[in-house]
Amino acid sequence: MALALSNGTAVKLSELPAIEDVPPNERMRLFRQKLKLCCVLYDFSDVRKHVREKEAKRNALLQIVEYISAGKVIWDASVVADLLECVGANIFRMLGRRPTVVTTNADGKTEAAPEEDEPLLEPSWPHMQLVYEILLRFVLSKEVDSKTAKEYFSKKFMVRLLNLFDSEDPRERDYLKTILHRIYGKSMALRSFIRRSINDMFYTFVYETESLQGVGELLEILGSIINGFALPLKPEHQNFLERALIPLHKAGNLAMFHQQLAYCTTQFVEKDPQTAEPIILGLLKYWPVTASAKEILFLNELEEIIELVQIEQFALVLRPLFLRMSQAVCSSHFQVSQRALYLWNNESLVRMVSARRAEVLPLIFGALYRNCENHWHSTVQTLTYNVLKLFMEMDSQLFDQCSAQLEEREGKAQQTTEQRQLKWTALEKRIQEQAATTTY
Repeated sequence: MALALSNGTAVKLSELPAIEDVPPNERMRLFRQKLKLCCVLYDFSDVRKHVREKEAKRNALLQIVEYISAGKVIWDASVVADLLECVGANIFRMLGRRPTVVTTNADGKTEAAPEEDEPLLEPSWPHMQLVYEILLRFVLSKEVDSKTAKEYFSKKFMVRLLNLFDSEDPRERDYLKTILHRIYGKSMALRSFIRRSINDMFYTFVYETESLQGVGELLEILGSIINGFALPLKPEHQNFLERALIPLHKAGNLAMFHQQLAYCTTQFVEKDPQTAEPIILGLLKYWPVTASAKEILFLNELEEIIELVQIEQFALVLRPLFLRMSQAVCSSHFQVSQRALYLWNNESLVRMVSARRAEVLPLIFGALYRNCENHWHSTVQTLTYNVLKLFMEMDSQLFDQCSAQLEEREGKAQQTTEQRQLKWTALEKRIQEQAATTTY
């Protein structure tokens, strides 16, 4: 592309001097000239095309980055408009996608998955990285403050920026994370809009598409945002936790962003201990009973939350929690069983269990006892024995009581089984006798 000058001639990027090579009074004009010329996009799918023009644009973008970093830009509305036009022309686009193959999972549902595990990297990154650097340097500049940020970054611009979090290129998402976080920090007026927009993106991901590349990066931003929430929590923040954040646990690709999600949930509990109840109940609601690797992630997160829980909140979730734990410790997948049993190495859990042992032990005693006798993995049997020993030392009288109750229940169960077998035997005999006396 060539830029038409006032005298009717045209100029190309490769023909322009470096910004630092012209007199100071001409640098802003050249700066804006290069911004306009850098709006031109080149085809990076063919490395042989426009080689000279691509290199000229890269050099121009580098000069723009350096000029902004040096703090020499004289900002006004027209200069900002030129910069944002250049940024928009280079980064706002239809995002590419890897080819997918459709498969059927164990439940009979069809799933679309990429043919390759490697992310689709943006071919124009040599230019796009510098454009993101320009935007970042602009956001970090003194020109952008709480007053001007809302003026410069319209809601339309912010929505388009947020949509780029679906890019498969992790380098791009990392820049977006930094830029969005900086804009959020500088603009009080945009904060509510940014939170609502992220909320909507999570709603769409959880309840509709289950496809969003940048969940982890958005959760990283939210982790620091949650830390700044004031108490008592606003209904908006409580709704976000219960309707968007907790349901993220049901995502099939949870492992891709679980670390960031667990950080957000623990931040909520640290900020307001009363949020522990809906978080733990939410984990139990979305518990992955048929996905062992995911179940281990849930157990890890559960332990992090238990570290922060007060005894009052613990009492509210005690029954459903330990009914689930009784199933986890008996899991045939030994890593799940081990991870569940390792929870009893946590001092916070042991302290709260000790305080409520009369309620906890009857819920889990049967599972522990059966594990000791029947689990196929020797390490699980050893760990189970250690937990039973812990309970026995904690309250031997209660331990004996639970043991006696279990024997009584198992005795009754055995008696019921025998009676049922006798009834079946009698019924089969009666049918055989009737068949023998029936004539056709």
